[in-house]
Amino acid sequence: MEPGRPRLATDPADVLSAFSIPFWIPAAVLTAALAIKLPTIIRLWRDPLLRAVGGLLLLACAVFVFVAPSTIAWTNRVTGVPNISVPWCYSLLTAFCASCLLLIIAWRNGLTDRSAATRRAMRWVVAVYSGVIVALWVLFALADAPVERLRDVDTYYATTPFMREEILLYLLAHTVAVLITSWLVWNWVRTDGLDAWLRWGLKLLGVGYAMNLGFDAAKLTAVVARWTGHDLDWLSTHLAPAVACLSAILIAVGFILPHAGQYLHDRWRVRLAHRELRPLYVLMRGVNGGGVPVVLRATPELRLIRRETFIRDVLLPLARHIDEGRRRRAHDTALALGFEPGRAKALAAAVTIQDAVEAKRRAPDSAGTGHPDTTDLLQEIGAVSRALRHPDDLAAVRAGTAAPAPSAPVPEGARTSERT
Repeated sequence: MEPGRPRLATDPADVLSAFSIPFWIPAAVLTAALAIKLPTIIRLWRDPLLRAVGGLLLLACAVFVFVAPSTIAWTNRVTGVPNISVPWCYSLLTAFCASCLLLIIAWRNGLTDRSAATRRAMRWVVAVYSGVIVALWVLFALADAPVERLRDVDTYYATTPFMREEILLYLLAHTVAVLITSWLVWNWVRTDGLDAWLRWGLKLLGVGYAMNLGFDAAKLTAVVARWTGHDLDWLSTHLAPAVACLSAILIAVGFILPHAGQYLHDRWRVRLAHRELRPLYVLMRGVNGGGVPVVLRATPELRLIRRETFIRDVLLPLARHIDEGRRRRAHDTALALGFEPGRAKALAAAVTIQDAVEAKRRAPDSAGTGHPDTTDLLQEIGAVSRALRHPDDLAAVRAGTAAPAPSAPVPEGARTSERT
């Protein structure tokens, strides 16, 4: 390297640390999770469980914002107190731990659970963690920490009186909360009757909270190493933030997955139902000569309802042209071809509807003469439309229906009497 030339920071760890990436990534993910949940929270504001989820995500986001080195420096500079961010960040983290415990207790037991055990557990959490937060500020007031540390405060002050106790207190409070929360979540995962999206969300929460144990282990190991005269600061300054980042992402996804997954699943079902009705819709549009007007801003649910309504409105008068005898023969033929009963019923209905459409085209002024029961037909438009997607099956049923019925065998006694 040439003399006087500045050294470039090419180490990826240095680059990430310079921009506080391990802190801003989880903050961004948690903010996105809060933004996804926010419309539901506002719409159902009276639901205390949703408010609790929103508060927890907001608190988690605040933790990662305020533990970023740039924010720590800003907070210390604004207040004029070196390391004032230490009790502030520790308090936010402790409050987050308490919120996780309270939310899991309320979420699992249900808001209608007002048992003495549930109330006692929630009061215990509030009392203990409120006491921890008060103790953190008292210990900081008693400690002597004049040197500002942005990244390694835990290890730098690991042997300083009162700061030592403060660091140990917040780590123990965090470890206990993570252990209890993980235990509650994994016990909940093993219960029966859970929705699939909820189960996967709980699994991600369980893994995320369990990974926090790695964060605590790294921090405690580095602190204890300082007590014994060793230097393992890299565990606290490099490993622990990376573990916390991944843990926060898993927790955020775990909270939004049950809601977002169910929402996307419902939307997919609506769009699939709309798509499945297209063959029958196209057939009915040929009878009616029109169709459903296109509304660009219509929701998928509204488009599905309009398509269903249009099909039923056309089917109702068209049903007078349906030949019930032919429908029964088509049903029997479909069963004879090996189709299961529901599928055979849909194929028979599709064949007779096609015949009715053809009859209507040949005699457009005819009102029809049949009076079939249209209850099942109007309810099973989805199955009929799916049957229309398989022209080979329809052709097989139609061919079997059109074939002459085999003559019944003549009994032996009758043939003998005829010869005599």
